[in-house]
Amino acid sequence: MDPASKIGLILELLDQHYPNAHCTLDFKNPLQLLVATVLSAQCTDARVNQVTPALFQKYPAAAHYARAPLAELEQDIYTTGFYRQKAKSIKAICQALAEKHGGQVPASLTELVKLPGIGRKTANVILGNAFGIPGIVVDTHMGRVAARLGLTRQKDPVKVEFDLMPLVPKERWVKFSHQMIWHGRQVCTAPKPQCARCPLLKYCDYGQQAKRNVG
Repeated sequence: MDPASKIGLILELLDQHYPNAHCTLDFKNPLQLLVATVLSAQCTDARVNQVTPALFQKYPAAAHYARAPLAELEQDIYTTGFYRQKAKSIKAICQALAEKHGGQVPASLTELVKLPGIGRKTANVILGNAFGIPGIVVDTHMGRVAARLGLTRQKDPVKVEFDLMPLVPKERWVKFSHQMIWHGRQVCTAPKPQCARCPLLKYCDYGQQAKRNVG
């Protein structure tokens, strides 16, 4: 089946198996989500959620991150890994927020991607979860699952996003992103997908090819 023919069936199955899929980062405002999303790079959301309560209390506004000594900020986020680069990114982003946006996170994809180190993936996470603005989040899980399902042949995350946008109804973009990411984490894992228990197997190019190879 071509992508347009099977996407509706895939969406129905995602709704059945992941009805409560949501962002697993803890946050109370757009700035907190931005910082948590930066910290989540190559780190589990669970680990980030252990670090952020104290971090958010210490740095309640963009200006606080902007003024923080880099070494101190590094220590505050040390356990999330790659802490030097993450601290540098958070500080630079918050300096830009303080200087150009009055300390507020802009609710605009165009403005978000102008911030240091913020790409479309992070921007869409913020827009969808903090502002309710539709966007498709293409992380490693989304890219992998979409390719295996045959919804895209692209490798570049931006090209994957643009392949998926016309397939999925716009009002479903945020929910679809969460569902696909959850599926990638729980079933369609990178090293060894669990095809035998996959609810999407019937519509999966990768899974059907694997079955033919075994047969």
